Amino acid sequence: MRTAEMMNTYPAEINLDRDLLARVVDTLVACSQACTACADACLSEDMVAELRKCIRTNLDCADICDTTARVLSRHTGYDANLTRAMLQACIQACRSCGDECAAHAGHHEHCRICAEACRACEQACTELLAAIG
Repeated sequence: MRTAEMMNTYPAEINLDRDLLARVVDTLVACSQACTACADACLSEDMVAELRKCIRTNLDCADICDTTARVLSRHTGYDANLTRAMLQACIQACRSCGDECAAHAGHHEHCRICAEACRACEQACTELLAAIG
């Protein structure tokens, strides 16, 4: 990914560690992709009706992670309060999705992988939130 490379080209000051910020954006994008793929895999399972909540949670988490990554990629007119709110929402979405996917991980490998991506994303967002203060 070119996230760090792009962040390093930003001409003005960024009040956060650029490497941390780039790592979090990359983690958010990876989580969004994992959640999207997991939702699609769930739709292909024979027991799709039993995975309805998982699919919904995956899609919500993917959207929230994607939006958070986009917000974190913009620095002009930065609003720390908005960034905090986005990170808090993303932490909750990743926690909920990670829990839901973990409940199915014993039967579906895609859910196990997704749960791991959600846990990593939750941790990365928590780290960035702490850095913002």
